[in-house]
Amino acid sequence: MSQMASLKASLAPRATAQGAAVPGRLAALKNGSFWNRVGTRFLPFADAATEDLPLGRILRLSLFQVSVGMAAVLLTGTLNRVMIVELGMSASLVAAMVSLPLLFAPLRALIGFKSDHHASLLGWKRVPYIWFGTLLQFGGLAILPFALLVMSGSGTGPAFVGHLGAAFGFLMVGAGMHTTQTAGLALATDLAPEHARPRVVALLYVMLLIGTLISAIVIGRLLADFTPTKLVQIVQGAAALTMILNITALWKQEARNRAATASRNAVPAFRDVWAVFVARPRTMRLLVAIGLGAAAFSMQDVLLEPYGGQILGLTVGATTSLTALWAMGMLIGFAFAARRLGDGGEPHRLAGFGGVIGIGAFLFVLFAGPLHSIALLGSGATLIGLGAGLFAVGTLTAAMAITDDDALDGRTGLALGAWGAVQASCAGLAIALGAFIRDTVSSAAVARDLGTTLADPFTGYAFVYCIEIALLISTIVALGPLVRGRGPDPVSAPTRFGLSEFPI
Repeated sequence: MSQMASLKASLAPRATAQGAAVPGRLAALKNGSFWNRVGTRFLPFADAATEDLPLGRILRLSLFQVSVGMAAVLLTGTLNRVMIVELGMSASLVAAMVSLPLLFAPLRALIGFKSDHHASLLGWKRVPYIWFGTLLQFGGLAILPFALLVMSGSGTGPAFVGHLGAAFGFLMVGAGMHTTQTAGLALATDLAPEHARPRVVALLYVMLLIGTLISAIVIGRLLADFTPTKLVQIVQGAAALTMILNITALWKQEARNRAATASRNAVPAFRDVWAVFVARPRTMRLLVAIGLGAAAFSMQDVLLEPYGGQILGLTVGATTSLTALWAMGMLIGFAFAARRLGDGGEPHRLAGFGGVIGIGAFLFVLFAGPLHSIALLGSGATLIGLGAGLFAVGTLTAAMAITDDDALDGRTGLALGAWGAVQASCAGLAIALGAFIRDTVSSAAVARDLGTTLADPFTGYAFVYCIEIALLISTIVALGPLVRGRGPDPVSAPTRFGLSEFPI
């Protein structure tokens, strides 16, 4: 009996401790701390939220990126194909129309600067620019389908009226996209604390990718049986949805501050602030790296699926899966970049690492043709997305950090606008140049102008991929001296470009 008593006495404290632990665990589950820990650990962007900027507010703000992705699908995907195939328009005319939005890309730096110094009686800096960008998107999408029908001869007016209307519509949509995105990113930077900005930026670009993917799937299915009436309904439905998404994104995001936006007589001129901005050697080097990297990752955008179909004989469904693999790699890149930068990672180093991955990716794609390896092509597509995601988030975070300089304090819009202007302009030019180079080199190769050894359509694709590898090497060279902790003091960094440091 004494042994039983001692055994019960020894077990009693354990039972008491376990009993006390159960309510504690239940309380943790009830107050949500358990799920917060799970979300932070397993969801890559759950830790982007802060006490002042909760996750729900960030997701609502990111809806402007969804509308931009939807507009991009319509301009470069759906309307591009409909105009050429269903409406029978000239491919060169369509290419000229689709490229019109790029004319507005260089103005993103000016838009960002103006939003930094906007004088408003209502107390808003960013909201007016996002709102007018939304109106431009809406107006362009509203007139585009009717202009296209008139241009194709399906309307009652002269064709040149359709040409003018379509050109104006494309230009309006492009201007709206660039204005909305520049001011929206600047607003997100204003709202997010410094330590959370990389994760917020990555989350915004994930939403851009999600909006692009969902819009492509939905619009593609809706236009499976094309009719002019369906075209009008879908494009104008997208215009209305743009208004809904952007108004929801803007609602109660920017606090009104009349003192900060009061009319000022001594507003600096854009050219003076821009001169200070680009005079910093690190800024100019970073912009050069952004342009080279954007061109390198974008030159193959319209060539990857034709490469799989023409060189490896893949079906339409199989080549479409390449885009899905690219998107998956991009998402992984965004998630990794958000986590790495959130832990104090160096943005220039991360961008350079994305360039190194891109070189490997293009080598995979390049050798997939001669080896007839679908696995190599799929791996290359995934790695292209991964490298592009790391490069985009890394360089954008680096651009945001430029405004920490006292001379540029409060000029977030200028820095983000400069990033967007260089990135969009170089990417657009690279896409057009890549297609032209591929067509020219492939035609010369098939005609045996380059010799019997290269007499194959593969030669044109290979030439483009080799150019992209060279551009990525140049990107790494430009980024090297910018890596924190290596090289001279940032303020006195040399302007000479060379293989002094690799950012890996």
